[in-house]
Amino acid sequence: MSKQKDTRSGIIYSTDPSFKYNDRQENAHETLQPEMQAMRVRLETKNRGGKAVTIVEGFIGSEKDKEQLAKSLKACCGTGGSYKEGEILIQGDNRDKITSWLNKNGYKLARKM
Repeated sequence: MSKQKDTRSGIIYSTDPSFKYNDRQENAHETLQPEMQAMRVRLETKNRGGKAVTIVEGFIGSEKDKEQLAKSLKACCGTGGSYKEGEILIQGDNRDKITSWLNKNGYKLARKM
């Protein structure tokens, strides 16, 4: 089962008959311009059965834009991946490809770690 994020800010029950939940918008983050994004690209192998995963973190923007960036990076590398918990995961050691793609597309503050 997938976990759904609760947008009720911790309120479970109210006895007030006129009470309404204030649903927070998680997509309220505006996407920064590419030249202002300070993104980090790193390699991780822990808890993955020895397989390498390239992680891109530090993107500030809406969920839709993050998913679109993940899709573009997967297509650039020609491999699979996903977007989870604010990080873009790309299968394999693709740090050089991803860093060069980000720099070519305006993400000048992107760096490899």
